[in-house]
Amino acid sequence: MTESSQWALGYVAGVDGSFTALAVGEQARDLRADASSFAGLDLSTPEASQLLLRDWHANRTKLEALAADTASGIWLPLASVTPLAPLVPRQILQAGANYRTHVIDLAVSHADLSGGRTEEQVRAETAAIMDERKVNGIPYFFIGLPSAVTGPSDEVMLPAYSERHDWELELAAVIGSTAFRVSPEEALDHVAAYTIVNDLTTRDLVFRRDMPEIGTDWFRAKNAPGFLPLGPWLVPAEFIDDPQQLTLTLRLNGEVMQNESSEDMLFTVAELVSAASQTTSLEPGDLILTGSPAGNGAHWGRLLRDGDVMESTITGLGSQRTRVAGEANRG
Repeated sequence: MTESSQWALGYVAGVDGSFTALAVGEQARDLRADASSFAGLDLSTPEASQLLLRDWHANRTKLEALAADTASGIWLPLASVTPLAPLVPRQILQAGANYRTHVIDLAVSHADLSGGRTEEQVRAETAAIMDERKVNGIPYFFIGLPSAVTGPSDEVMLPAYSERHDWELELAAVIGSTAFRVSPEEALDHVAAYTIVNDLTTRDLVFRRDMPEIGTDWFRAKNAPGFLPLGPWLVPAEFIDDPQQLTLTLRLNGEVMQNESSEDMLFTVAELVSAASQTTSLEPGDLILTGSPAGNGAHWGRLLRDGDVMESTITGLGSQRTRVAGEANRG
């Protein structure tokens, strides 16, 4: 459970199976015993959270009441259960190049510095482009696959077809009501909760060298099994005062690699939700990934290796711990 929220929704593994749970303080409420409150919904399946989101306004009120009722129900020590991915997302929309400093760092890492061009010039040029984009541009989205989702403490295999796998800690907004062509001022009314994702990326597959006119290949670069650790909890949006004032921190083997405020986003969460809704109807259970801050492996010149452990936190949302293993060494 997280210190700034009163309760959160998740899907956990316990001694007698997996189930939807409420995390309250150091306790977890097994919601299987409360199925009658939710029209007999099967709360032992990983799809339960998505189904609860379909009527989030009513179900949130019921969940809040159950979280406050410590005299009844089945309560377990939070430490006795293992959080799994809290949601089977309906669709995943991912915002690319949405943190100013991150984009500048990536531009430097990919820049051709021959002919007397300097790193400082690249930084200045990219900063000017980003500042113009923030004022007059629009967000850039691509689509992720739900099959890439894994739990917040699951081991992830690094495919043997590359040695350039990277981390990208991100804030994810969870949609709780249909949003189609909504304004930025309306957008956050459609966000039910927030959670953590780590959008793992195979750097040498991002660009199609054989088809440069096509550009990026996000399907191959980001959708290997387990490349989207999700969770641990869905923290209701009302417990997050301002999604633009959160700190995202990722440690690799204990060393801080990413440590940035969501204030560095070029487009806010509200602007991202609004922009995505102009093209498609956002529905309950959809995830909007909001981009990754500075400090990726491509910047540090240190990418993921067999046995590495990433610890990821976002203010008020809990933490992930992800160990990675080379394909031949997994297990």
